Amino acid sequence: MAELSQNTSPNLSGLPVALGDIHAAADTIRGAVVETPCSYSRTLSNICGCDIWLKFENLQFTSSFKERGALNRLAALTPEERARGVIAMSAGNHAQGVAYHAKRLGIPATIVMPVGTPMVKVENTKHHGAEVVVTGATLEEAAAYARSHGEARGMIFVHPYDDPLVIAGQGTVGLEMLKAVPELDTLVVPIGGGGLISGIGIAAKSIKPTVRILGVEAWLYPSMYNAIHDGNLPARGDTLAEGIAVKSPGKITTEIVRRLVDDIALVNEAELERAVATLISIEKTVVEGAGAAGLAALMSDTSRFAGQKVGLVLSGGNIDTRLIASVLTRELAREGRLTQLSLDIPDRPGQLAAVASLLAEAGANIIEVSHQRTFSDLPAKATLLQLVIETRDSAHLDEVMAKLGASGLSARCT
Repeated sequence: MAELSQNTSPNLSGLPVALGDIHAAADTIRGAVVETPCSYSRTLSNICGCDIWLKFENLQFTSSFKERGALNRLAALTPEERARGVIAMSAGNHAQGVAYHAKRLGIPATIVMPVGTPMVKVENTKHHGAEVVVTGATLEEAAAYARSHGEARGMIFVHPYDDPLVIAGQGTVGLEMLKAVPELDTLVVPIGGGGLISGIGIAAKSIKPTVRILGVEAWLYPSMYNAIHDGNLPARGDTLAEGIAVKSPGKITTEIVRRLVDDIALVNEAELERAVATLISIEKTVVEGAGAAGLAALMSDTSRFAGQKVGLVLSGGNIDTRLIASVLTRELAREGRLTQLSLDIPDRPGQLAAVASLLAEAGANIIEVSHQRTFSDLPAKATLLQLVIETRDSAHLDEVMAKLGASGLSARCT
């Protein structure tokens, strides 16, 4: 990634949202939305070589910043509009924000969610009292259905990002961050449709013009990157960061990002997984893939942030427990702490015990054992022994492999 530019004279004129709108949104949502902590992380700062503050939006009641914009939009509805009800499309977090605050305000709500939305987000949205319709292969298809369904029933469409009131609500995150830590040099913000970074960009650049704004997208969905750089990188596939898996960013948000955001970084799936695992292990906080995108960008290129005071927005924490387990296990494998071995051994008594003894002497722990006699191309008097072992790190794994090799065993990592 190139170095961040420093836009010390941002052009804020003519934008559909101003600092006053964001302050008004802060007044509107005060008391109904959590003013989440913006806390210094000593350990992450030491690891990354810069001073890092984390904005814990995963600690909102619905575990996402999205309820800020949702509430600000819902609060602006007239009594007649409230009676007609609202409809929204969302991959999960906007859905929960709209559903929760609509129920609080006595507004009927219908949420359209694309196929493949994590079940935890679908169920949480239902628990907040909304009618949920799961349809459409993408967020864009879900949006098309939501618009037509809502128009046919006279419902008010609540857009997840391309709405000035929603953007103003999300901008309250920026107000809180600079209020808590005025000395921040750089804010690192995930980008999906662009509502969060647009709001934060307007708030931050209005208060402190020298602050730098870095957006982060998943490599699989570089939609805003394409829009800003006139690129044509493909947007496709399943990403851990489904909360920012948007193929078409908003028209309003794209213009704001073009004028106020200094750069956009792209992060791959391994970097996202590593960031989720790091936040769990170090900060003891659960963050979804989209919410960990900022840390993923920072950890993938620490040199560009050296010596800076950096604010990271942990935008959401809605992630399936099964997926968390998978991410943590895969990270253990990358670190060399969990490894699958395959060994060709003679099929006679005592061989498994001999291997287990060698591994015990080397300090490795056996997690799983499997013999394969039938479905292999080994001789009939041999067997394929597959083991999953736990080691301290990759250096310890190398020691274990060396010990097995010195004993005449042909072991390979699979």
